[in-house]
Amino acid sequence: MSKQKLIIAIDGPGGSGKSTLARGLSSRLGLLYVDTGAMYRALTWKAIRNKIDFTQEKKLSKIAKESHLELKPPETAGGEIKVFIDGRDVTEEIRSPLITNHTSDVAKVSGVRGCMVAHQREIAEHGNAVLEGRDIGTVVFPDADIKFFLKADVEQRAKRRQKELSEKGTEVAVDKIKEDLLKRDDIDSSREDSPLKPAEDAIPIDSSTMSVEEMVETALSHIKKLS
Repeated sequence: MSKQKLIIAIDGPGGSGKSTLARGLSSRLGLLYVDTGAMYRALTWKAIRNKIDFTQEKKLSKIAKESHLELKPPETAGGEIKVFIDGRDVTEEIRSPLITNHTSDVAKVSGVRGCMVAHQREIAEHGNAVLEGRDIGTVVFPDADIKFFLKADVEQRAKRRQKELSEKGTEVAVDKIKEDLLKRDDIDSSREDSPLKPAEDAIPIDSSTMSVEEMVETALSHIKKLS
């Protein structure tokens, strides 16, 4: 890529392959990888730890404002980004079903989103980054150089999530995961602040039947056209 500054925005629902694609592009193009969903997960972890009710929006906004969040690059190529909140490594803890099921409750709070959007822009202010989440192309970086919106059949998404959890030692029935995914889709898509939706200029990618390599190569074929 001859372009000196490149911002890639990847949005889509849970289990659609956002993280997989972002990690792949980060590795192939040498870009900073920013997992914005992990930031909301970390705040959810802190809210639960501090026994803050998810209806207490002022308290949730307060912890978003006061918390120190850090995202550190994976230790190995294609690995998982390291997530720290207030100096504590919560990378593994924030991937539990409990955190997953309540992240949307925290993410829908306007005060929380305002803090996180500002932080995400700060992290990637110098460019050369790939960011994935649910409002990257519409709110965080509406002027991103290229935007992708991933989608996939909910059955496939549920199976992927089940596999991820199983690899971490947690067994959950695929029907339960499907139910949780659909519930979160509804919350994310219907919230007033920064709802999940494709940016008008986003390139759609249906990853339902794609391998990781096919997904990355499809995105790269569009990115190369920017040169």
